Amino acid sequence: MSIVEPKSDPIADLEDNEIKEILRTGTDLREYASQIEKEFKEVENKSIEDYIKESENIASLHTQILDCDDILGNMEGMLTEFQNVLSNISTEITTLQKKSVQMSVQLTNRQAIRMTLQQFVEDIAVPEEMIKIIMETPVTEKEFLTHLNELNHKLSLIKELSFKESKAAADVNDILIKLKIKAMAKIRAYLLEQIYKFRKPMTNYQVPQNAMLKYKFFFEFILSNERQVAQEITFEYVETMSKIYYSYFKSYSNRLTTLRFEEAVCKDDLMGVEDTAARGLFSKQSNMKNRSTIFTIGSRGDILNQQLEAPIIVPHAQQKTKYPFESLFRSEQYALVDNACREYLFLTEFFMVRGNQAQELFNQIMGKTLTLLCKNLETYVVDSYDTIALFLSIQLILRYQLMCHKRCVPALDKYWDTQQAAIWPRFEHIFRLNIQSIRDCDPTKFSKELGPHYITRRYAEFSAAIVGISENFPNELVSRLLLELQNEVECFMLRMAAIFPQRKEQLIYLINNYDMVLGVLMERTRDNSKEAETFREQLSGRSAEYVEEILQPHFGGMMNFVKECEQMIEKEQMEEFRRQERRSLALVTSFTANWKKALEEINKEILISFPSLLTGSTLLQLALHQLVQYYNRFHKLLTPNAKTQLVNIHVIMVEIKKYKSAY
Repeated sequence: MSIVEPKSDPIADLEDNEIKEILRTGTDLREYASQIEKEFKEVENKSIEDYIKESENIASLHTQILDCDDILGNMEGMLTEFQNVLSNISTEITTLQKKSVQMSVQLTNRQAIRMTLQQFVEDIAVPEEMIKIIMETPVTEKEFLTHLNELNHKLSLIKELSFKESKAAADVNDILIKLKIKAMAKIRAYLLEQIYKFRKPMTNYQVPQNAMLKYKFFFEFILSNERQVAQEITFEYVETMSKIYYSYFKSYSNRLTTLRFEEAVCKDDLMGVEDTAARGLFSKQSNMKNRSTIFTIGSRGDILNQQLEAPIIVPHAQQKTKYPFESLFRSEQYALVDNACREYLFLTEFFMVRGNQAQELFNQIMGKTLTLLCKNLETYVVDSYDTIALFLSIQLILRYQLMCHKRCVPALDKYWDTQQAAIWPRFEHIFRLNIQSIRDCDPTKFSKELGPHYITRRYAEFSAAIVGISENFPNELVSRLLLELQNEVECFMLRMAAIFPQRKEQLIYLINNYDMVLGVLMERTRDNSKEAETFREQLSGRSAEYVEEILQPHFGGMMNFVKECEQMIEKEQMEEFRRQERRSLALVTSFTANWKKALEEINKEILISFPSLLTGSTLLQLALHQLVQYYNRFHKLLTPNAKTQLVNIHVIMVEIKKYKSAY
């Protein structure tokens, strides 16, 4: 770490040097001091001389300094005075600013008051133009509607001011009341005129309704200012439209009734009733030539899809055409939906009602009509035995209710519930009558035919119809009834099969019926329906059993040998198994001699037994496949000597292929 030396002073160094020099030379200090003093005096004298020489300049400088001092004093006074002036100006500016703010606030307040007063004067004043237009201009003119809005505003303001005892309101109150009375008289006359137009025969009431909607403010004006007049107009409209709708639907329903099939389904047209059953003298005959068509839906289901929103039936234009009940019901309900939705939306918009008020007003207009339609339905339902027609009607109700909800019209909900309540009990009753008719069937009264039974076909068509109709709106009651009917039909098929003495005939009968039911269900409904799955399982089980039965007469020895020997091997009875060699040689000889002929006979028998070529082909392939399986198992059980005598499997497969190509 370096040490910093202190800096030396030059004057001190000079004095030190002089002192060192004096000490070195030995000079007398008193002499040296006197010499120094002498030098100081010389310098002083020279300075005095210089001062004397410059005395004038110094005096002049002194004078100038005094003058500057005076000037600076004056400037100080001026600045002090200016500072005081500035201080006063600042105070005045602050005062002016406060005054300016106050004036600005006053101006704003006065402008606000001016606007309010101006608006008040404009609102309360009654211009001559308004008086003239309200008094003289027809209500349908645009100017009348504009000034009616202004008048309504002024009347509302007067009502408000009357509670405050305003003198200004009292000044114009009389003239506004007179204008109100005049305007209401003209509006009342116009609205009643439009309502009376509804009463003219053959009137399209949508035209006056649209005219009323165009001037819906008229009713709002009357409702705001004179509720009695508003009630009068509402009453006239309700009375008029109630009678119009009632008259229209009463006439329309009566005319539709004339288009219904004259001979409908009756109590004798049940699923389990025989086609050949004797009828009473006064019993009704079905309009169908064959009773089985009663349970077939055919094209009737189109009313739920393509025909749901089709144009309504015009009775006088289609007098020669006859319709099933559900088609007439669809036309009537669609007409109701169209009219009721339009009416409800008109009421909510023109009369400005919502919720319960809208429902109440709607009921006053449509109540009699809805009651009439409900009674008409009940009259039909009481004597109806057409299950499909009733179920289609229920589905129509569900779809039209959904349609009303999409149009934001909940007014018909109670009506739809009433309609369903009228149909469901009757539907269930007739359904159970059909179930009971199946239960009461006596199989001994029917002819012994191995083909599909007509009662089974009725069930297949009917079940497919009900399942297909209810796909979009499934119902627990319907599912339960279908299950009960299915169980009864299965029991009926088993009872019918029991009248055949041979098991093979029983199986042929059951397979034909199961196959027919399954075919109809798969054609008309989804493949994965419960009913289709049930009959698919039944058909599979009976087919496997039938294959065993049809192979038994021709290959029974081989089949029994295979089963018995496999059991011996499984039980480890090898000694017993070895003793079967002679038997196996006999079976080989018999198989080799007869297998081709047996295949031909099996093919012919299946072809005769099953009307459906597809079913017969399927069963034949199952039988041939099962035969190949038995052959392979038989081959494994043979001794080497017996195997050499057995027909080669390839020869058998070539022969089997001939039967595969036959279908």
